[in-house]
Parts: sequence; C-alpha cells; structure tokens
Amino acid sequence: MYRKSTLQNGVRVVTESMPSVRSASLGIWADIGSAAEPPEQRGVSHLIEHMLFKGTQRRSAREIAEAMDGVGGNLNAFTDKESTCYYAKVIDRHVPLAVDVLADMFLHSVFDPAELAKEQKVVLEEIRMYDDSPDEVIHDLFIATMWSGSNLGAPTIGYAETVSALTREDLRAHLRARYAPTTVVVTAAGNVDHDRIVELFADAFARFEGKALSPVPERPRLTPASRIKRKDTEQAYILMGTQGVSSRDERRYTLSVLDTILGGGMSSRLFQEVREKRGLAYSVYSFQQSYRETGLFGISAGTSPGSVQVCVDVIAGEMQRLAAEGPSNEEVALAKEHIKGSLTLSLESTSSRMMRLGRSEFNLGRQITTEEIERQVDAVEREGVWMLARELFRAESLGLCVLGPLDESNVRWLPSTAVA
Repeated sequence: MYRKSTLQNGVRVVTESMPSVRSASLGIWADIGSAAEPPEQRGVSHLIEHMLFKGTQRRSAREIAEAMDGVGGNLNAFTDKESTCYYAKVIDRHVPLAVDVLADMFLHSVFDPAELAKEQKVVLEEIRMYDDSPDEVIHDLFIATMWSGSNLGAPTIGYAETVSALTREDLRAHLRARYAPTTVVVTAAGNVDHDRIVELFADAFARFEGKALSPVPERPRLTPASRIKRKDTEQAYILMGTQGVSSRDERRYTLSVLDTILGGGMSSRLFQEVREKRGLAYSVYSFQQSYRETGLFGISAGTSPGSVQVCVDVIAGEMQRLAAEGPSNEEVALAKEHIKGSLTLSLESTSSRMMRLGRSEFNLGRQITTEEIERQVDAVEREGVWMLARELFRAESLGLCVLGPLDESNVRWLPSTAVA
C-alpha cells in the first residue's frame, strides 16, 4: 500500500495507491514552519508560501491559477508551526500537469518586488481577518499563554510589523537556508503509480540541489496562567487546557480515547453536561494540538457573558471527575469505536491520506498502517486513560483563557476547583 523512494538528490517520495478512486492528491512538503523563525522575521515562512503562487519564470500568477482551474483541480498550500506544504488535487490523468505546476512554483518562483508589496498587504488583511475571528484569537491567546515566550507560542501568520518589514532578500535567504532536497518530502495518494510519480519528480527536481538541516523541534516550558481579554463580542469564548502529548508519544492513542470521552462527540461528557443538561453553550469540545516534542490539550466553549463562571466551573468539574473516578469501561469501548470509525471515514479522502503521509514521514520517519492504528487503539485500557487524566489534569498545569465583553473581576479561576 505504501511505497517510498529517495531521488538521487535526496528528496524522499512517499506514495499510497488507491486504485478504486479517480482522483490524486500530491504534496511537496518542506521541513520548516513558523517555530523555526527568528523573532524579527515572524511570518516569513507563511509569506514565502503566499509568494510561491505569485509567478515563476514560466508562468504568471494568473497562469498558475488557470492551469489548475482549467482541469477542475485544486491548488493550495498551508504553513503550520513545524512544516509547510504545497499541494494539488486533480483527476488521475492530470497528475503530470499537477507535478509540473507544483515543481515550477516550488523551484522557480521569481519573488517579484511589486508582487511582494501587494502580498504583504494581503497578509496584513489576513491578520486583521483573524483579529475579527474570536475563535482564532482565543486559540492564539491560549497557546501564547501556555507556552509564553516560545517560538511555538507565537502566531504562524506573524505580526503586522514583522511581515511589513520583510524584504525580497529575507525571503530568498530563508528559502535557500531551509528548502533543500534533504528537508523536502513529496507525497502522493490516490490513483497513482509510485514509479511514475518518482519519474515525474526526478525530472522536475533534476536541478534541485543543496543541503539543509531540519530544525530542532522545540520543547517549550509549560507556563499555565489565567488570561482574560476584553473584546466586544456577543458571546464569551472560553479555552481551558493543559499539557498534552507529542505526536511521537505512544500515549497519543490513550489521549485520543480520553479526548473522545471528555469532549469528542455528542455523547461526550462535556457535550452532555454543558449543552444538553444545562444549555450553557451551542459548541463545546475538547481537542489536541500535537507537535514533535510536545503538545497541548484544550477544551473550548462559547457561552453568554453572564454564564462564563458557571461554564468554567462545570468544565473544571468534569475534568476533576474524570481524573478522580476514571472513565467507565463502556465509555472506553464507545470511544475506541468512535475513533476507528472516524479514521475509516477520513481514509476515503485522497487529500487526507496525502497529508497523513507527509506528517508521518516528518514526525515518525515511517508510515503507520490503518491496521496498526486500530491495534494501538484497541490496546488502550481504562486504567491507562485514568492514569493519563490524573497526570494531565493537575491544578498547577491548567490554564484558562477567556475572550469577551468582561474583565478579570467577572471570572474566578481558582486552581482548587480543578484536580488537586
């Protein structure tokens, strides 16, 4: 199912064949994200991602867009804290075109100064858009609070002042230092032939040379605190959380079960207690943010400003109860089946599989089969979930962020309400 080859210049190519579908998803991954940026250049990785769509030696920005639109394909990219990915999804017969366009962008972008000036304005508008999105603001506030002063805690998109100060040479220097065959992975999933993908990229990357070291993954110190940010919104946004586990930690399967039990679906404890029984929130859920050497676990809810304290107390109480009493065997069994079912549904998407190939290659250096994941999930026991809940939900490790039309006098956050 999975095949991996290394081109002569060092680029790794990983594929997963799905003969039953007609689509193909391809990605070029760079082992660099915002967590490896110097503070004075916050947002440089994200701005480079934008600029690779703005024209090459062979194609204008419009021609890049038309190439994919003309075959009904999708072309996009994302920058996260530890990697950057440029990807396309097309009908299988258009794979050569997708490879050509992606490789052209990746290797031959011209970084025209006029386009850079325009794209800096676009990113500044994107920053303003995020500032107007309470969900985005509260998540950035949470990670900055829990990992204060760290690179992982800084926003991937950067700050208005740092993005505005970046020059064409800054971007090109960052690209030269970080984008090299030794730090690049190609992934493809769908109705693809591995040998053909290798052939296409060997040709497209024939002149791609150089070496670069992958960044050392950051393991920031946990700095839990309570932060209330005043903003004139209709709802108040709550984000409470603690230390999680890394994407390389074998306990990630146990945390997935804990996550599902606490806030992973309509039958979860938080959904039932906060929404169904008390009507305090329309949306309440728990989540994991996992990186190579660390992670965070959080609980998010939106409620009326006058209900913030009650909502905080109920969430903290559910965390305390799970750590004090543990889950039931029935909850564990239900969570396992939920996780396996969600995994199976996600595997129907070639894009999801392509993304999983890249993340697994960078995070683990190998691919994990569906069967292995299911075995690991099935191996999770009640005692392991209980032990992890006791470890994570300690009072001194819990942080709280609230965004809305209130201040610190409106919210009482006492560690004694959490797990002692």
